[in-house]
Amino acid sequence: MKVFLDSAIASSWALPAGCPPAQGVTTNPTLVLQAGLSVTLSTYTGLLQAVADAGLAELMLQLPRADATEALLWQESLQRSAADLGVALTIKLPCHPDWLGCMAAMRSQQQAILLTGLSNPVQLLWAQAQQAQYVAPYIGRLVADGRDVWPLMQACVAVQAKGPALLAASIKSPDVLARLMACGAAAVTLPPASLVAWSGDALTDAAMAQFGRDVLSSQSL
Repeated sequence: MKVFLDSAIASSWALPAGCPPAQGVTTNPTLVLQAGLSVTLSTYTGLLQAVADAGLAELMLQLPRADATEALLWQESLQRSAADLGVALTIKLPCHPDWLGCMAAMRSQQQAILLTGLSNPVQLLWAQAQQAQYVAPYIGRLVADGRDVWPLMQACVAVQAKGPALLAASIKSPDVLARLMACGAAAVTLPPASLVAWSGDALTDAAMAQFGRDVLSSQSL
């Protein structure tokens, strides 16, 4: 399973020992705003450079508007920068028919796309028809809406062999992460703070402390 860091704050991408390696970074306009940045082509180009500087392999960027002409201009500029830097670029678009023009524009450039906000199996079939490389359901939002997310996750995994792949987002607990790993999700996106918090465990710490005490006790025998 690939892990993507869900943050536009480059200083948060350096993970301590105990964390799994990150494949790359994924952002959206909300994360860019939270980082104190503006959603501009210049900002996105800077994020590409930051990803390369961090030694990460991929960056997923969400376009700001459903304007196919603008989408092509941004994609062409970003893809040139990504190629120069050796970073794999995926363009994120909402899973909504208002964005069909942008999807067609990206396909015309053979640009990898991720459809975000997918919430039901009909949308999954539609995303497959749009030749998306990834779909990203917001698990936390679906759970908050009272939905059982696991049939949809299983459906996403079932179609992965022919595409799109499941990149699960809005993961609120390590138990949810474990279920995603068990069902075969291709990738997850997590805030760096969640990775850091879940990289240790009180039970592991307690076992280590017991071993230390027992080593000392054994030396008095």
